[in-house]
Amino acid sequence: GQPGLILRDTDGTPYLPKFCLAEVENGPEFLTLRYRDQDEVLTYIATFSIDPTTHLIEAQAELYATRPVHLHWLAAPVFPGPQLSDEMIDFAGRWCGEFHLNTTPWSPGIRYRENRTGRTGHEHFPGLIVPVRGATNARGEAYAFHYGWSGGHRMVAEELPDGRRQIQFGHAARVEGAPRTEFKTGKLYAVYSDDGLNGCAVAFQRHLRERVVQFPDPARPRPVHYNCWEAVYFRHDVDELKDIATRAADIGAERFVLDDGWFGNRDDDTAALADWEVDTRKYPHGLDPLIDHIHSLGMTFGIWFEPEMINPNSNTFRANPHWALGAEDQIPGRQQRAVDMANPDVRDYLFDRISSILSAHAIEYIKWDHNRVLPMPDADQTRGTYALLDRLREAHPNVEIESCASGGGRIDFGILSRTHRVWLSDSNDALERLKIQHNAAIFLPMAVTGSHVGPRTCHTSGRVLDIRFRAWVAAQRHMGFEMDPRELTDDEAEVLRQVTLWWKTNRDWLLRADILRLDSPDPSVIAEQHLAEDGSQFVVFAGKASTSAQIVPRPLRLTRVSPD
Repeated sequence: GQPGLILRDTDGTPYLPKFCLAEVENGPEFLTLRYRDQDEVLTYIATFSIDPTTHLIEAQAELYATRPVHLHWLAAPVFPGPQLSDEMIDFAGRWCGEFHLNTTPWSPGIRYRENRTGRTGHEHFPGLIVPVRGATNARGEAYAFHYGWSGGHRMVAEELPDGRRQIQFGHAARVEGAPRTEFKTGKLYAVYSDDGLNGCAVAFQRHLRERVVQFPDPARPRPVHYNCWEAVYFRHDVDELKDIATRAADIGAERFVLDDGWFGNRDDDTAALADWEVDTRKYPHGLDPLIDHIHSLGMTFGIWFEPEMINPNSNTFRANPHWALGAEDQIPGRQQRAVDMANPDVRDYLFDRISSILSAHAIEYIKWDHNRVLPMPDADQTRGTYALLDRLREAHPNVEIESCASGGGRIDFGILSRTHRVWLSDSNDALERLKIQHNAAIFLPMAVTGSHVGPRTCHTSGRVLDIRFRAWVAAQRHMGFEMDPRELTDDEAEVLRQVTLWWKTNRDWLLRADILRLDSPDPSVIAEQHLAEDGSQFVVFAGKASTSAQIVPRPLRLTRVSPD
């Protein structure tokens, strides 16, 4: 079948190792297998651990060489695929349309997915579900996998001529540009369920929330967000923002996030990225007057950065054009280029600028954006980003970070081990988000999944949707608002105030609840049941995504509830 390791010597000669088991180390919840090759050049280590509470397996592969070698491909430890499965489910998507399910029949040969965009991507979420014949959301057996790495992945699901099946995940191929003596895959998370797809989802949700994400204060309630992007875009006026903040607080917002446009000479997306200094034209007295006003309303303050990107029209680029990644004639993306995160000078500059802003102001939250793909995939780029995030978190341990990449372009357990929330999609269209959120819940709990009430007329789709629908879709996840509150009628403001109050009243148990996808017999209905951790209470959200074929929707069958 497809090899799990492809490498060559520095002179280009393919290296074909024969590994022999050298050492086994094991305990109740872990297994480490160490192998050496016939020439005593390579050591291969496969590690497995299983969490006794979430039942999730973490698997990782490491390769060590006595001399530098070129790595083409290294799989995390390879898992067998179930024989009684007829199909597999993986994920596709686009900007404003993330987490679409693809169903592909098993057949002789391979199902091959590779993401070469240099980030996790809207197009190729690194996950795979293998249901056994007859499995549904709530019944039957299923296996599921997720590769926790933020730089693009490769997946192979292969059926061999003798019927055996194997599943491989690893970094995208050919992302290690230089010869090295040490290589390591990301963590491959794997789980088996005898309770349908929901069994897999509950394991992923709990493991991410309890084991992967490191909240600065886990006991603190998750605050209701207000983000100003779709209210003002780049047009920042302090008095206007104060008025908007006052209205947002009145509705129930607890955190105000200042989005793109506060720095450099940033009046549109063509200029000033990487010039991380407060724009004195818009903020003649700095950010503190706005921050002080927001604090007086009982809200905390967050701010937007896009550290891994640079505009050619910026002072930073003019001083350091060599910091930009890739060729001069590359296809532009959102008028910007990526900076070379493998360069320690770049990371030092970004740390200094971001840290100085955080140190000078009472900021407790960063929205960390990433708005274009890389000119080429490069593992050093991802490792550099991880290193900068780790350094900033060490220096500012109380600051929370949101992973945003044109919405859902960088969502994975690797980035979430360093961040605390994801912006699931740039679409604030509640009808679109209903399905995006529903499918993403196979991996993501409420606590990390941002969802905002958008404008009456959606800026990305043009749809006009009722405030009740918009509010309750946002209340399914980590709730927030992202519209101009001055557009709200008295009735709309009161509806939003009441739904927000409901969310705050219930958030303590909701944020630890299991999100269970319900099997709806009516294809127009998307429904899920949020069941409290102790089983004591639940809520059902049932959304009509289209017109039913019959007058009354079919009944919904709940799951994991007892007669009492």
